[in-house]
Amino acid sequence: MKRFLLAFLLATLCLSGFAQDKQAILKVLENQRQAWNKGDMEGYMEGYWKSDSLLFVSKSGPEHGWKTTLENYRKAYPGKAAMGFLTFDIKEVRLLNATNAFVLGGWHLKREKDEPQGYFTLLFKKIKGKWVISADHSS
Repeated sequence: MKRFLLAFLLATLCLSGFAQDKQAILKVLENQRQAWNKGDMEGYMEGYWKSDSLLFVSKSGPEHGWKTTLENYRKAYPGKAAMGFLTFDIKEVRLLNATNAFVLGGWHLKREKDEPQGYFTLLFKKIKGKWVISADHSS
């Protein structure tokens, strides 16, 4: 009986921790979406790991670094009109372990003349208690 109770408590703690981590990851994405829709590129970038090890993969290929990613975003989206209105469709949040998670989702931009959309896979890393995107593959 004691073993069952201990196993039950551990399972409950794990599920509770997963729910909190999932909510924290979703909050990062929501903060990014809100910043984007305000035209706040730096606020959007707060969701990414501020490191030269950040990996971003797009149709142009892989690039490394937070600053490089910011510069590429600024070139591709030079102003609020180019940024449009962003929405996400989160398909899956999978906690891989206590400090790593995988997210699969779709993105959609509504702009005056077009509505580009695509998919993304993200690797989140928990660093100093904060979830950040350490790798992004967007298409």
